[in-house]
Amino acid sequence: MADIGWSYLNGEGVGQDVEKAMQWYERALEGGSPVAQCGIGSMHREGIGFPQDYTKAAEWYLKAAKQGYVSAQINMGRVYEDGEGVTQDYGVAMEWYLKAADQGDVDPQNNLGRFYNQGYGVPKDFQKAKMWYQKAIEGGCESAKKNLNLLQQIT
Repeated sequence: MADIGWSYLNGEGVGQDVEKAMQWYERALEGGSPVAQCGIGSMHREGIGFPQDYTKAAEWYLKAAKQGYVSAQINMGRVYEDGEGVTQDYGVAMEWYLKAADQGDVDPQNNLGRFYNQGYGVPKDFQKAKMWYQKAIEGGCESAKKNLNLLQQIT
């Protein structure tokens, strides 16, 4: 059901229809769907179907992230990295990125490389930055290739 909501929200295979997206997400929420929770969080973040509200977005992302849903864990990392709806906290952002990275997602792996490279919430550690960039590269992340190349030029 949540996948149908996502399709309506994004106009994938059907005409875009925010009301139908919400109807399908609400059905999926009855079963505690993390996909629906994350989708509603994104709707709040972007102001689609609701007034834009970063705090509510973070609340919905958190519900899904606690269930291990990778996209929501990444969103929680971004929420804390950027301070959207929560107090900015690189340490908490890193915790969420680690959870998603441990599931094999390349974007948070690249983000962890960036955190170690820049010293966001951790002491700068170029070796750890390289390790995370390399993991992301192995998964096909083009941004990590660029980041690793830049890091190698300065170290």
